[in-house]
Amino acid sequence: MSYWSGKRVVVTGGAGFLGSHLLSALSRRGVTPFVPRSREYDLVDIQAVRRLYADARPDVLIHLAAVVGGIGANRENPGKFFYDNLMMGVQLIEEGRKAGLSKLVAIGTVCSYPKHAPLPFREESLWDGYPEETNAPYGLAKKMLLVQSQAYRQQYGFHCVFLLPVNLYGPRDNFDPKVSHVIPALIKKMVDAQERREEEIVCWGDGSPTREFLHASDAAEGIALAAERYDGPEPVNLGSGEEHSICELVRLVGQACGYSGRVRWDDGKPNGQPRRRLDTSRAERLFGFRAKVRLADGLGETVAWYRKARAEGKAP
Repeated sequence: MSYWSGKRVVVTGGAGFLGSHLLSALSRRGVTPFVPRSREYDLVDIQAVRRLYADARPDVLIHLAAVVGGIGANRENPGKFFYDNLMMGVQLIEEGRKAGLSKLVAIGTVCSYPKHAPLPFREESLWDGYPEETNAPYGLAKKMLLVQSQAYRQQYGFHCVFLLPVNLYGPRDNFDPKVSHVIPALIKKMVDAQERREEEIVCWGDGSPTREFLHASDAAEGIALAAERYDGPEPVNLGSGEEHSICELVRLVGQACGYSGRVRWDDGKPNGQPRRRLDTSRAERLFGFRAKVRLADGLGETVAWYRKARAEGKAP
């Protein structure tokens, strides 16, 4: 708690999915951060970034804001995903250095890892190959923030840390099918099928890829702990350490939704990266982070939140 005492904190992306969970984690620590909204501060615009620093005068900035989406959105917007994510991060770090920011926490992505990195993904493997092609522009844009943070630490003594969260899920996720990731996309498909009395849903790929999932509340706690306790140049994974095939995930989501219909796999659609599982030992060693929410429990909580939000007209 003493770390946050008297500090002015900015959370970019604080109005988003992960941001909402981070605000809760910070609130438990007695922190009420400044949350810039995109309509007032377009972080791709250098003048808006400068104005943010002038207005908020932060001591600590946690950079969550990102242009993100699932495989389909990445395939349709590779240029936008690269440019917007790169420029937001690069400018926040540069202007933060100039403004005398005491610490910046930059949030990267598991998509930065090489397509065929050995499992579990260790931070040392980040540069051992090219990312999976469908999300490489996004992953590489985020990875450049690691390069920048390390270079700025070396040359300017700037305190910037870089975290690599795995696939996130949980209440308040984005269920828009144009941009949603696999868990909210599956939940929506199954709930839609139940309401329409359809007997089948279609899933992309063949179900063989594996993924690791981290509840957003766990991710938020990891970010807060890193801000408090970690100040080093090395990237740090945030994950649960558990690997599940997409086929198994469909089964678990079906149980959470009470869906009993058929699942048809469309193997004409891309699978994405073959396997993902993180080595999470560095986060536990350096700042005591360990995920707590089990996937089955988190899915049940997420489905319940979605049904309620949908009934209230607050989710698609």
